[in-house]
Amino acid sequence: MSSNFETLKSLPSLKDSISHYGLDARKALGQHFLLDPGLCSRIAGLGGNLTGRHIIEIGPGPGGLTRALLLSEARTIHAVEIDQRAWPLLDDLSSHFPDRLTIVKQDALTLDASSLTDAPRQIIANLPYNVATPLLIGWLRQAEKWERLVLMFQKEVAERICAEPGSNAYGRLSVLCQWCAECSIALILPPGAFSPPPKVSSAVACLTPYSHQPPAALFKAMEQVTAAAFGQRRKMLRASLKSIGGETLLRSVDIDPTRRAETLTVDEFARLAVYHLEQTKRAS
Repeated sequence: MSSNFETLKSLPSLKDSISHYGLDARKALGQHFLLDPGLCSRIAGLGGNLTGRHIIEIGPGPGGLTRALLLSEARTIHAVEIDQRAWPLLDDLSSHFPDRLTIVKQDALTLDASSLTDAPRQIIANLPYNVATPLLIGWLRQAEKWERLVLMFQKEVAERICAEPGSNAYGRLSVLCQWCAECSIALILPPGAFSPPPKVSSAVACLTPYSHQPPAALFKAMEQVTAAAFGQRRKMLRASLKSIGGETLLRSVDIDPTRRAETLTVDEFARLAVYHLEQTKRAS
């Protein structure tokens, strides 16, 4: 680790690198650069003991978090970046760590990130805000492949991930995340921590997938149930779930049809998803 520190210390600062390569943050790409080495180190540390781990970072930008990950004991780091303007800067960084850092020049939305490296894998990333939620749902569909997800979101999104039933923030994302993983908010950052500052605060959510994960067909059923339930969250469930069985579906799993989506626990949604899948199989 000391040699890694000396190598990074010899490189230009993040600000100098950004200036040299003309890498200004682009709103269209949801970019807000995190440049504070201390904060980057804290985020990298949320992955726990990274010895022997393979880390995937999404949207490294100028490489602030990437540098912090290089100072960890992670075995390899795959940094996925779609912004061509950042590639020369990241290639230069990679040239100093050829055995550990690989720059993946692709769109994370169309990439099977788990295919980049072997287990044990983690994703540690300051996510581009405009694609953060679809990325997360895609990773949940293959949650068994991840040891941990340490992800920066807008604070509002992180709160939705961890929200409890009955709260205003509780919704489809809460159910999907908490069904697949233990979820917590580990760090809250003010707008001023970023360049340029976003209009809202940000938060790092940690998701540790459970050892047993739902099969793909059941996950799809849960997506359908939660989409219907929260798509009309002000309505009673017998109305919002009408397209997939409504009152019959609810009574079959002992749930009062007059309840609303935000009052159901994750376990109750899981019962609905299992029954919905069974009914779908019978119908086909």
